Amino acid sequence: MDLESVRDSLIRQEDTIVFSLIERAKFPINSWAYSPPQNGVDAFSASSFLHSFVRESEALHAKAGRYENPEENPFFPDDLPPSMVPTHDYKQVLHPAGSSINVNKTIWDIYLNKLLPLFAAEGDDGNYGLTAACDLACLQAISRRIHYGKFVAEVKFKESPEEYGPAIHDQDRAGLMKMLTFERVEEMVKRRVEKKTMVFGQEVSLSNDSKSKETYKVDPSVVSRLYEEWVMPLTKQVQVEYLLRRLD
Repeated sequence: MDLESVRDSLIRQEDTIVFSLIERAKFPINSWAYSPPQNGVDAFSASSFLHSFVRESEALHAKAGRYENPEENPFFPDDLPPSMVPTHDYKQVLHPAGSSINVNKTIWDIYLNKLLPLFAAEGDDGNYGLTAACDLACLQAISRRIHYGKFVAEVKFKESPEEYGPAIHDQDRAGLMKMLTFERVEEMVKRRVEKKTMVFGQEVSLSNDSKSKETYKVDPSVVSRLYEEWVMPLTKQVQVEYLLRRLD
């Protein structure tokens, strides 16, 4: 694993996120799937249809060995049954002290309370099962992308241990965050995911009318905002937390 292979993986994961959002946008909010909780109740710990759907789905996926893969991070790790499939010998890439970092509770809250209202239309069509399945796909794709920051941090550390070592020894969060921030790259990522959303989600017409207004299944600016405000900041947060434990 090197920076080039990590970049390739992150770029492919952009496709998965964009397509999952497009699939979810086929359905309205369908707010029954998320009730309860009521105002003031923790949406992650309170029982709801989506909560149960994700928990039960992850239990099934665990039996199929999904979470044996270090790239996968469950939302409900305490409820998982053992795998029923033969154990695969995954290469040990991550440092053990940082491999358990999990920010899925934050991702859950952002997805339901901030992102979903930006691209799902108001209304209720009763398709709660399909809605929850699409939500799960979105949550898993976003979670995988953000937690991939652990692999990014490991590769960066191995390539330049002398650069990161002093800040790790000093437990300098701000210094590490500064070292991991590349505004030019982040701007390029924002533009790329916005362009992908335009290409993947455009409404195709056979009309030759050049004046017809372009419409998209998901507003491209929403996906750009997703990366700017949540995906990239949380990925860097994961990287910092990993690096702080890298020399443990």
